[in-house]
Amino acid sequence: MSSKTSLRLLIIDPQRDFCDGPCAGALAVPGADADMVRLAALVDRLRRQIDHIQVTLDSHHLYHVANPVWWVDMDGAVPPPFTSISVADVEAGRWRSRNPAMQDYAKFYVQELARKGNFPLTIWPPHCLIGTPGHAVHPGLMAALLRWADAAASPLSIITKGTNPGTEHYSAFRAEVEDPDDPATGANLEMLEFIEGADRVLVAGEAKSHCVRATVSDLADALAPEHIRKLVFLDDCSSPVQSFPGGPDFAALAAQFVRDLVNRGMQVTTSTDFMR
Repeated sequence: MSSKTSLRLLIIDPQRDFCDGPCAGALAVPGADADMVRLAALVDRLRRQIDHIQVTLDSHHLYHVANPVWWVDMDGAVPPPFTSISVADVEAGRWRSRNPAMQDYAKFYVQELARKGNFPLTIWPPHCLIGTPGHAVHPGLMAALLRWADAAASPLSIITKGTNPGTEHYSAFRAEVEDPDDPATGANLEMLEFIEGADRVLVAGEAKSHCVRATVSDLADALAPEHIRKLVFLDDCSSPVQSFPGGPDFAALAAQFVRDLVNRGMQVTTSTDFMR
């Protein structure tokens, strides 16, 4: 019987549109390019030790509830990026669905976000649009992942999220508002099996304040405590979205997420310190 332990890597949304620097992404996270360079170095260093890699990919259509094209104001103008749309805004008609057939759904959607205590609806710059260069994985990291696939004689496990235009999908585990007609917005049991079948799972990706925070928190809520203790967060391979005027302090939210998960058993280290 083999005594080899299973080391796996979960990478959340390591895409060009989230990267600053040479990628100049549509929704660039300060520090993300350096995060991905460090992560690529870890993948190369541990190429023979990592037995399975799972990568989530934010995957959107232009027509999406969190993109400007969905909404118009009373004058017919679309909202600028980083606009926050509340229940009161929709009920008062300050923002309405550009497609009249979707107005009732738009109202339901912001109400559901509020009821669940999720982030209020934020309008983002269109990003990670399916088929565009910004949807691709950071090039340096992708090269390292392909070297791993060759050395391991194993495919990458790719999970797409966000293809449903009617809901945000920060968490790769489930959408902000699940669509009963779209199983892809519900709980992703493959991710749970990925963690439960490992001895340790390294976690990295973008952005620490949003998709990483939501994914890991949702997974922890669905996992037994002994599986949460398998998670090892690479703190130098993830950065928060830069806060914008009138918005939350995203760096503080990211830091609180890490503290909360450490209290639940998650370990924290850096890409350079792990297995040295």
